Amino acid sequence: MKHLSYLTIGIFFGIIMYKSEAASWFRIYEMFQFGSFHMYGIIGSALVLGVIGVQVIKKYNIKAIGGREMNLHPKRKGVTNYLVGGIIFGLGWALAGACPGPMYVLAGAGYLSILIVIASAILGTFVYGVLKDKLPH
Repeated sequence: MKHLSYLTIGIFFGIIMYKSEAASWFRIYEMFQFGSFHMYGIIGSALVLGVIGVQVIKKYNIKAIGGREMNLHPKRKGVTNYLVGGIIFGLGWALAGACPGPMYVLAGAGYLSILIVIASAILGTFVYGVLKDKLPH
């Protein structure tokens, strides 16, 4: 039953992403050209809701599903790791026309060529996992 709730939430998220045009290549291209506020509004809203959600979790000590304790540790400060990671992420986003969430929405909407991008993202994640200990963090 728990997995059904995850599936329901995922489908709901996908519908919202698709209907809000957050998975639209045109909207993403428009954002990178600074042609519209549409995507910045969506990303900014998600950021604000995320910050509020984390603060509520910390304040009320909300438990994860199953009653486990959530471990919200501050990230290490640094510039290089975030700059390099952000550049790689941004280049992939610009080249593919989608970040990880909308990639699956586009696959579900029937754009099968996005499966190449999904496979590449999974491969990149695997390569990072193999090389993680050798990279400067």
